[in-house]
Amino acid sequence: MSASVLLIYTGGTIGMLADPRTGILHPMDLAHLEEQVPELERVKVRLASTSFERAIDSSDIRPSDWIRLAAIIQKNYNDFDGFVVLHGSDTMAYTASALSFLLEGLAKPVILTGSQLPIGTIRTDAKENLITAIEIAAAKDEDGHARVPEVAVYFEYRLFRGNRTVKVHAERFEAFRSPNWPALAEAGVHIRYDRSAILPHRSGPLKAHDRMDDHVAVIRLFPGIRGAWVKHALAMPDLRATLLTTFGSGNGPTDPEFISALREARERGVILLNATQCVGGRVEQGRYVTSQAFVGMGVVPCSNMTVEAALTKAMFLLGRHSDAASVEHGMTEVLCGEMGLR
Repeated sequence: MSASVLLIYTGGTIGMLADPRTGILHPMDLAHLEEQVPELERVKVRLASTSFERAIDSSDIRPSDWIRLAAIIQKNYNDFDGFVVLHGSDTMAYTASALSFLLEGLAKPVILTGSQLPIGTIRTDAKENLITAIEIAAAKDEDGHARVPEVAVYFEYRLFRGNRTVKVHAERFEAFRSPNWPALAEAGVHIRYDRSAILPHRSGPLKAHDRMDDHVAVIRLFPGIRGAWVKHALAMPDLRATLLTTFGSGNGPTDPEFISALREARERGVILLNATQCVGGRVEQGRYVTSQAFVGMGVVPCSNMTVEAALTKAMFLLGRHSDAASVEHGMTEVLCGEMGLR
């Protein structure tokens, strides 16, 4: 019996078609997908599809949409061997990271993919991305387990762990990278999987969580950032956590006004998180004088998590816990391969 895969279309370039008269792009009806990708008839996978009621540009994606995606996967989990989420590339790394936390106990592939050019364009990258994502979602090992039992992003011949992925280019087909974790698979003549990089198979039921708390902020540090502005940003009503994207290995200004603004927020109970702006590497808080003040006030280092993973993990933990201590502790624990060695 052939494997089964559910396609979930949220929106994005991959599902757009150009009107032959006006050239205006509009969402494609998935019922007619095989007309645009006739190669799917030769893929030995039983396909079904579902779509958001209204296609969403990925720039408009919200935490409530991540929860809706998780619920769709939960509802159909026992009926399919894998899932392919068609999504706009701009915020794909955020959605992939969020799903990795929301889908606790996941033992089947959830592969996000998209394209830089619409599926009806002659030079489109959509067909290869879609076909290979389906093949990966359906793939099983010699024991009958999913080859990739986790949330991943497939784009331009490479498969990356979802919560390790960042978008690095707005125009090239090679739009994504995984700076702190190796590719899970590479597609050439054959799809070659790196078993050592893939999460081990898990048994037990899937639990799709249904809460994320978006009372968070991100402050990107820059030379000359004013303490008064930071103080104003941190005074946002109901703010529960702020992610500081810092320099190098987790460093920031030693300006007294800046440090005072952070300290005042901490005293009000705002959780402060530290993720590096660098594409690769990790936060080593306290290594330099310029991050020692962070240690003293209890800023939580985010190791080598991407900004996307750190932010969505914070939203997830805030949705589960009412007390700051539990959230801060959770940020230092590895939940689904989002940080650690390499």
